[in-house]
Amino acid sequence: MTLTLASPVSELPGVSATHARRLERLGIATVQDLLLDLPFDWESYEDVALVGQARAGTRATVVGTVASSVAIRTPRKNMRLTEATVRDDAGGLLKAVWFNQPYIARQLRPGLRVALAGTLKESRYGRGLEMQSPHLELLGDEDGPTKVGGLMPKYHLTQGLTSRRMASWVEAALPLADGLQELIPEDVRLRHRLLPVAQAVRAGHRPESESEWREARRRMAFAELLELQVAFLLARSLQATETATPVPFRQDVIERFKAGLGFELTRAQRRSAWEAFQDMEREVPMNRLLNGDVGSGKTAVAAAAVAMAHSAGLQSVVMAPTEILARQHLQKFRDYLEGSFADMKVELLVSGLPAAERRRVMTAAASAHCALLVGTHALIEEEVQLADLGLAVVDEQHRFGTRQRELLRAKSQRSKPHFLAMTATPIPRSLALALYGEMALSTIDEMPPGRTPVATAVVEPEQRAQAYEVVRREVAAGCQAFVICPLIDESELLVAKAATVEFERLQREVFPDLRLALVHGRMKDKDAVMRAFREGESDILVATPVIEVGVDIPNATVMMVEGAERFGLAQLHQFRGRVGRGALASYCLLLADDPAPPSLARLKLLTTTHDGFQLAREDMRLRGAGEMMGARQHGMTDLAMQALEEPELLSEVRQEAERILERDPQLASNPALREAALRRLEQTSIS
Repeated sequence: MTLTLASPVSELPGVSATHARRLERLGIATVQDLLLDLPFDWESYEDVALVGQARAGTRATVVGTVASSVAIRTPRKNMRLTEATVRDDAGGLLKAVWFNQPYIARQLRPGLRVALAGTLKESRYGRGLEMQSPHLELLGDEDGPTKVGGLMPKYHLTQGLTSRRMASWVEAALPLADGLQELIPEDVRLRHRLLPVAQAVRAGHRPESESEWREARRRMAFAELLELQVAFLLARSLQATETATPVPFRQDVIERFKAGLGFELTRAQRRSAWEAFQDMEREVPMNRLLNGDVGSGKTAVAAAAVAMAHSAGLQSVVMAPTEILARQHLQKFRDYLEGSFADMKVELLVSGLPAAERRRVMTAAASAHCALLVGTHALIEEEVQLADLGLAVVDEQHRFGTRQRELLRAKSQRSKPHFLAMTATPIPRSLALALYGEMALSTIDEMPPGRTPVATAVVEPEQRAQAYEVVRREVAAGCQAFVICPLIDESELLVAKAATVEFERLQREVFPDLRLALVHGRMKDKDAVMRAFREGESDILVATPVIEVGVDIPNATVMMVEGAERFGLAQLHQFRGRVGRGALASYCLLLADDPAPPSLARLKLLTTTHDGFQLAREDMRLRGAGEMMGARQHGMTDLAMQALEEPELLSEVRQEAERILERDPQLASNPALREAALRRLEQTSIS
């Protein structure tokens, strides 16, 4: 069987069907995908060292002979150790220990020559040095190490994969690197001193120095951002050929809308609404992203746009990712609109509606007897028709893919509707332009007055009982609490299992007298659980981080986050935004499993800062954009997202994309770039 770049990874030596499924979780399906997935970091080990000359705290490679090896069962449940002693060529002894890897004990036997690469530590037994979980290579009698030591790659992994195993598969695929297509035009590559793609891939996986690896990453990041920016420019050029029904701005409509709100719009809300109104007056469909913090008032801006569309005789739809959020929007839009506009009817369409109610709503929509239809994915079902759709609003933009958004836009019977997307994750401008570059950007960067900040505290392990006491006190006062379980793995199954275990522990050991409920992404009835919690049928909701808890529950006053150091600041800020929705004082308790000073210092930023945009910028600085947004969720690798920390880079790439399309609008001379760009556009923002 001839191996090609298009071959599935399962055809590589040593890749089983199970391995292939795990790789697919990482977005790696073909040999080409594997080659383009560069290591995100490297561990650097000193050249072969003698134990007698080595120092604790350093990374080193030690070559020697196994003197002894033993597998040990420990009193701790599910914990087994493999301990070995290795004698180097000068007679120095090094202890090595591996946790829960009993197969290593079967590999090691006295007299076997091995190489170990790891961090040297003072021995737990008080004398000499040891390594915990070192990289291991079995050697021949005279051989030196070829697989461990020196620069060792660190790849993105999922359960059951190791960087060592990934490196071995890459090694088998590297001879095909010369066949990779060069998507960056030569003049662009030379202008920015970028490596050719084959050279970058080889240097990225097998660099001779850290600087060579960085050059490779820079080249691949540039290419990825170029694909995205070309895709966005192509999308904009296609949108420019589409027509929409213009919505004239009417001052009397906005005055009636503001009079019925019951509160003053902030300056940022007024600015964002005006930007939308200007777009809607054109014959080209609006395509705008409304970026704002939790509670900044994005829904009021969307409602103003709905009111303006209604004044022009056009209908609107609002699509939310979950039924509970759709119902929440229904109430808000009715509050904002129906009192001020007597002929404004707001209806709900979700899959859980009784058949008779569903038929009534669909008839009203098709006959123009409802001005606004709020719903979930049910809105894009084929049988749903609207008489004259002029505005489509999508909440939580990142939760919907390109195809879903296009199906929603296709509901217009005449021209394309104006399109407004909203996101409650505050995104720094450079990142927003990279993720959503085909859209115009409005930012609500101030909060409505009178909001009481949520009191935030970092809780160290020995203070855990005090955190539980806060929860108990608030529940006794008639309030409710969230408990978010830590993100332990990319596997939703494992996260769900961990949440279930924590739910059972809290129910059994901590709050046996309280009413607890559990919700995670693998449950079919999660909307029902959330609705019951909102209606006060449970005191504490234990949830995974992937579940949508973004609902208004004014009675919830405590957000407790387990393993808080595992999350980014931006995500923790999102969790915090789920409490403090009512008039009651509220609390966010960040339980840290790792009391190391750097972890605590990062978490303590949340105790002094409540500005989501500031925290997002800090997250980018500390963790990188990929960590902050979830790179794979957005169709971008961490490599490109980390590159956005260079403020000028995105501007440079954008300019190059404009030059390329200016001289070749259809990319006829570079069809590979066109194909890659359109594929990027399809991937971007798909959840």
